[in-house]
Amino acid sequence: MKHIVDISDAKVSTSDEDVIITYSLGSCIGVCMYDRQARVGGMLHFQLPDSHNNPDKAKVNPYMFADTGIKLLIERLCSVGADLRRLQVKIAGGAQIMNDARMFQIGKRNYAAIRQIMWKKGIFIEKEDVGGSSARSLVLNMADGKVTVTTKDQSKDL
Repeated sequence: MKHIVDISDAKVSTSDEDVIITYSLGSCIGVCMYDRQARVGGMLHFQLPDSHNNPDKAKVNPYMFADTGIKLLIERLCSVGADLRRLQVKIAGGAQIMNDARMFQIGKRNYAAIRQIMWKKGIFIEKEDVGGSSARSLVLNMADGKVTVTTKDQSKDL
């Protein structure tokens, strides 16, 4: 079954038959986490690096932010059998899409946030496809944990 992760959303699965997909990763970052032994995986599509700038919005939708979204995704994965020490993490996104937004550099800030969060949790980012100026789509195949990233020009495995 195909599960779509919208912007500021996350999905978790324990079924080998599932595929988790997110589209339109511009400055946003898609985070795939997979525990091969438990066969549990999930994906987060977050927009902004830090919930402290808007705690009210973070209460309504914690998946909008890197810090609250990653915390909640990990909690959900562990609640269905994943082990934090076995999580394989792959990320994509963090592009600089619009010229007039350069001063905010949201993509770079999102990337810095996820690197710091993972470092603090002792989780290694195994592979990544970040930066640049192209939007991406991200696919997590639950049967084997394979992650594919696609731009308008190419598709590659992470």
